[in-house]
Amino acid sequence: MITPPRILLCFLVLILTWNTHANTQPQQHAIATAHPLATEAGMAILRKGGNAFDAAVTVSAVLGVVEPYSSGLGGGGFWLLHRANDGKQVMIDGRETAPLAAHRDMYLDKSGEPIPKLSIDGPLAAGIPGAPAALAHIAEQYGVLPLQKTLAPAIKLAREGFMVDAYYRRMASFRLTALRADHTSAQQFLLEHQIPPKNHRLRQPDLANTLQALAESGRDGFYAGEVARKLVTGVRQAGGIWTLQDLQRYQIIERQPLIGQYQNARITSASLPSSGGVVLMQMLNMLGHFDDLDQQNPADRTHLLVETMRRAYQDRARYLGDSDFVDVPLNHLLSPVYAKQQANSIDRYKASISSPMTAGKPEGADTTHFSIIDQQGNRVAATLSINYPFGACFVPPGTGVLLNDEMDDFSIKPGAPNAYGLVGNQANAIEPGKRMLSSMSPTFVETENQVTILGTPGGSRIISMVLLGALEAIKQTPVETWVNTPRFHHQYLPDAIQFEPHALSENTIIQLRSKGHKLKPLNNQYGNMQAIIWNKRTNKMSAASDHRGIGKAVIFPATD
Repeated sequence: MITPPRILLCFLVLILTWNTHANTQPQQHAIATAHPLATEAGMAILRKGGNAFDAAVTVSAVLGVVEPYSSGLGGGGFWLLHRANDGKQVMIDGRETAPLAAHRDMYLDKSGEPIPKLSIDGPLAAGIPGAPAALAHIAEQYGVLPLQKTLAPAIKLAREGFMVDAYYRRMASFRLTALRADHTSAQQFLLEHQIPPKNHRLRQPDLANTLQALAESGRDGFYAGEVARKLVTGVRQAGGIWTLQDLQRYQIIERQPLIGQYQNARITSASLPSSGGVVLMQMLNMLGHFDDLDQQNPADRTHLLVETMRRAYQDRARYLGDSDFVDVPLNHLLSPVYAKQQANSIDRYKASISSPMTAGKPEGADTTHFSIIDQQGNRVAATLSINYPFGACFVPPGTGVLLNDEMDDFSIKPGAPNAYGLVGNQANAIEPGKRMLSSMSPTFVETENQVTILGTPGGSRIISMVLLGALEAIKQTPVETWVNTPRFHHQYLPDAIQFEPHALSENTIIQLRSKGHKLKPLNNQYGNMQAIIWNKRTNKMSAASDHRGIGKAVIFPATD
């Protein structure tokens, strides 16, 4: 397979200046996750002698139990790792793949139009999961504890249950019809076909058994043997196309992250098949041509940010896909010459116009992210997903594994939007064994004195959220401030600035409209950012869990 090239954008000077703190170790642990139970489980693993990578396995598995609407064994994700003892940085690509029987037109009717819901609900919407293989690989190659220990908290929570909260009930309500349509899903996630009441103890014994098989047998506990047979049988009996060969041939890929520079900061982010790093680097490369960005008034600064978002998201739709299958012009997209051309095309006084195409309504309540750093300086930024809330709303009987609906992240038809309003082209068309394009953007931002670990869920809005967070981190804005600041977003299509309540003042809105921007105020908040900052000068940590969610960020000494 061809691994995307590592993009090195002039950071030699930064490496030389950072030597001042090269040998500094944090002396503390920090974890920020989207659920208190996951944070507490990760803390316990670190206190038992595990490292950040062991904690990442634990947190990933626990989130899959207590946040079934966001991630799980039936999904995938990207784990961005930094190993302190040798400086190795790697992205573990646990993205799902298309089944071997998948084909380009599988979700189209006889007239060539997308069949509603076919790529979202039910087993035909599910790609081959990558999360179990990723957890086994991280444990074997980077952790110091066996899977039996790191998966034990998730197994216990699946078997003994956890208390349903208001957030769970809201997500279940959003997908109630689809959950009811599958008998096994309804049994596992509902109570007598209704949304469980608050504080109902939700137990998942079949999932506990599957996690136990993974703990005992590693990768083969999921992709071979009894669990694999149950997965394939359940999928095929319900109209899906999985085979045992699909599961047996699945492999994670270790990929070089994308690395770039903005001002005095080195940015490390996800590489393809995540579009996150590419789009983020493109936006930062363009912004690098506006030295006065932070001196602009709010309306003019927002205008410049929106115009860079517009151009980068347009390139996402045009060019990006799984680089193991298609030729992606990365060197061109990330070149200084192209960044200058794109920046020069921005009119400071007038909004650009996105070419008209059909576009849908973005959502963004699914997916999950966590950030971890341990006392040695090992760190993890990981974004995991099953795509839409509760994925495909389908569980193969006897497995407890809620399947993803990541097949909807392919370009079902050129120009047709997915569930998040994102359009695509042939580069992201369905092919057997191909990984679908993603927006997940786990990221490290490093300056001479500071390391920031960040990421968020949010569908198509993930990359713009990470951009806004990274810019604030570089300015050394306190993490609690920028994680919770109201946000705005533009993704080329639909051609409108979407913004949370209070993100833009009335005066800013008036000025943006005078420049020709269309604005779409949102009634709901979006995203659920989890971030950690390590100040190397003071050797102190700060961490924040987005108030939009129910997560928990903790900092605790290496020894209590």
